Amino acid sequence: MNAEIIAIGSELLTPFRQDTNSLYLTDKLNQIGVQVVFKTIVGDSRERLTQAASVALARAEIVIFMGGLGPTEDDLTREAVAEALGLELRRDPALVTWLERRFAAHGWKMTANNAKQADVIAGATVLPNANGSAPGQWISGKYEGQEKIIMLLPGPPHELKALFEEQCLDRLRTKLPPQFIAARELKIAGLGESHCDARVAPIYKRFSDVETTILAGAGEIQLHLRSRAASLEAAQKRVDQLAEQIEEELGDLVFSDNGDSMEQIVGYYLQMRSATLAVAESCTGGLIGQRITSVSGSSRYFAGGAIVYSNQLKIALAGVPKELIEEHGAVSREVSAALAEGIRKRCGATLGLGVTGVAGPTGGTREKPVGLVFHALASETGTEVIERNFHGDRKRICWFASQQALDMVRRKLM
Repeated sequence: MNAEIIAIGSELLTPFRQDTNSLYLTDKLNQIGVQVVFKTIVGDSRERLTQAASVALARAEIVIFMGGLGPTEDDLTREAVAEALGLELRRDPALVTWLERRFAAHGWKMTANNAKQADVIAGATVLPNANGSAPGQWISGKYEGQEKIIMLLPGPPHELKALFEEQCLDRLRTKLPPQFIAARELKIAGLGESHCDARVAPIYKRFSDVETTILAGAGEIQLHLRSRAASLEAAQKRVDQLAEQIEEELGDLVFSDNGDSMEQIVGYYLQMRSATLAVAESCTGGLIGQRITSVSGSSRYFAGGAIVYSNQLKIALAGVPKELIEEHGAVSREVSAALAEGIRKRCGATLGLGVTGVAGPTGGTREKPVGLVFHALASETGTEVIERNFHGDRKRICWFASQQALDMVRRKLM
């Protein structure tokens, strides 16, 4: 069975509020084998909400409405869903009494508009809300000849989550056929989205029962694989088979097969090799160190480092010879190598990373444009330098530079 989630509220159509409830519901639904095929956000308009409800009911077996169950004039979910279903809305005296007692228990006076929260769609089951004044509603049955499940849930996250788990999950399980969803996430570095798809599409097209999604992230490509079957074992087997064939095709370009971040993978390799790392960062401004130390336990393999933004600190903290900077410039192959070698020696680390570049948007020249970054990795066997030209704004360039630097460590230790 497939589901559609409809988030209601004009505030969700502004830059200031995000719909996070649907992420929670998607996770819970996936756990019981339900795939979310549509998500919709609708403002506080009865006409638009009725239209959205009608469309959702025509294309999904399960439709969940979130929000719009309060007492104010712009809370219109009950009215719109009733209209879309062609059903009456009736005020439940028992709910009115419950609301009055709830307000009285808090020492509040209940205003007349709160009574609309007791309006129930004909045939719906009321879902008590222990954490708020707006009860949910559950409707199941035939709609235009097809079985449908409809849920009306309150918008505040703490109310929605508690009500869904206490009132809806067990009801859903009794209605669903046995089905399970298995998922894998592969992460790839050093390959663009189009080139990645060109190589793996012939493989995933052979797996019609596995849904494959390709996402381009900052410095990485993500392949999301999902399969649904009557047992978790069967679903997982198909996902794993596809993942293995993709990994065979892409080789060491795949740096993670379980969703781990680049900094987590680098940490695994450093621990596996009993190695330590130190960093000297110029244009990345400490981002590499921040990413490494965001992983719990990184003190076992990360020695530390320095943000050597000025030439004076490149000399003082990483031991870069002054004449090297004067001859080649701070953004150069030679200075990145000296940064890596100097910080490795000063921190007594197995490996040293040195990064210097032009993050922009100012400071670029014809010879050294914005986006030019030199990455160096020093070890006891020598120093490797990679020159890259990244495109985008300052933030994007810095992130790509940090990703390239960490990937150099990964490849060195593989």
